[in-house]
Amino acid sequence: MIRLISTAEAAMTKEAVDEVTLGDKVNELFDKPEEALDKIGGFFQGLLDSFLHSLPTILFAIVILIVGLVACKFSLWLISKGLDKSKVDLTASKFLKQCIRIVLYVVLLIVVLSMLGIPTTSVITVIGTAGVAIGLALQDSLSNVAGGFVLMITKPFKIGDYIIANGVEGTVKQISIVHTRLDSGTNQAIFIPNGQAVNAVVINNSTNDTRRVDLTFSISYEDDYEKARDILLGVLESNPKVLKNPEPTVRMLEHGASAVVIATRPWCKTEDYWDVYFATTEAVRAAFIENNISIPYDQLDVHVIKDK
Repeated sequence: MIRLISTAEAAMTKEAVDEVTLGDKVNELFDKPEEALDKIGGFFQGLLDSFLHSLPTILFAIVILIVGLVACKFSLWLISKGLDKSKVDLTASKFLKQCIRIVLYVVLLIVVLSMLGIPTTSVITVIGTAGVAIGLALQDSLSNVAGGFVLMITKPFKIGDYIIANGVEGTVKQISIVHTRLDSGTNQAIFIPNGQAVNAVVINNSTNDTRRVDLTFSISYEDDYEKARDILLGVLESNPKVLKNPEPTVRMLEHGASAVVIATRPWCKTEDYWDVYFATTEAVRAAFIENNISIPYDQLDVHVIKDK
């Protein structure tokens, strides 16, 4: 006759068997302590033998790691020297150095792990899986990495350029894999993610060799416009940093509420922009005062009508 047992009975039977087995082992440990100690000693002896057997391989892997680190640094030094002497753009040069450094260290890691007996395919698989997991977790960072490569290819700006992007401006000091660093005029470090830098409207003030300086000056309606125009042209001609070609433009811009506004547009080399801007502003004020050209300011005339 076949007797069916319930799940609860089966669980109780299994627990009873486990208790008997565990109890037997405990009793055996106390009844035969020598055999138990021999087994424990054999276990640790096996671990020691395995460690001693693997010790040469471990030491060799450590040596390979140290030699590899030295070789990587030496290779990076040689590559750096070669790129510095080549005609490669400074921005691309620094970006290539960062990429090569990462590749060399990853290759060294794979070599060391393979020396320890870990299959290379397994290592590559683990790295690939980790890369996918990290990529899913850091999608924004990966977009910044992709943006770094796009910046290297399109080159909207390079190290040393003065740019305006994402509402900030400064001199480009570094284009890394993840972000672009600007140093502002007040010497503040500004970091723009490469993903945003690629998609942003970038104004590069250093790409062209020359720039136009846009200035406006006001004179009163009682002053002679032609005289003021000649004074402005004379100020520009006396500044050696103002280019003769293209010629500067001095024309009436508008009839303001309380003044005639004159547009002054000299050209200069890009690096002389601010020198020309400040020097012209200062010189025009002094020339206007010397020639009795008034510099108007906003004013309000109030007329009072008395009742008769």
